[in-house]
Amino acid sequence: MAPKGKVGTKGKKQIYEENEATLTFYTRIILGANAIYGVVNLVVFSSSSTIGTWWLLLFALAVYVGSYRSMASMAKPAFSDDGILLDGGIDLNMEQGMAEHLKDVILLTAIVQVLSIISLYFWYLWLLAPARAVYLLWVNFLGPWFAAEGPSVQEEVNEKKQRRQERRQMKRF
Repeated sequence: MAPKGKVGTKGKKQIYEENEATLTFYTRIILGANAIYGVVNLVVFSSSSTIGTWWLLLFALAVYVGSYRSMASMAKPAFSDDGILLDGGIDLNMEQGMAEHLKDVILLTAIVQVLSIISLYFWYLWLLAPARAVYLLWVNFLGPWFAAEGPSVQEEVNEKKQRRQERRQMKRF
């Protein structure tokens, strides 16, 4: 049963602690995926690794660095001179926020990177990220913009209705 009443809000300290835990968790995911990929592809199968393997590793590292640094900058806390927490930063665990999409990109990259040990064709799964971005762009911005009716049509209909009502009222008198 869902709790009744107003949804509780988080305090600055709780947001700060949860952000630190979230950043630590995603750091471990990034390091773990890179460790597995590095050991298997670049150490065990070093004789069969190609320049493409290295380029894909650099691509994954760029995605990790960009996503993680964006999350870290959003979660940057503000302290006073006395060391008192003034602001815990943006809540990284907030639903439907930008941090949610960045976390998805990190997880997708880690999964694709580890699966690419089996076959390099698994890197094509990373195309899900731009596909999701296009979908969100369409659903949230472009679709409603294209589907919106122009204001001139609505005003013209209202003016016609108003004239009809005025004529009817004039006939009644």
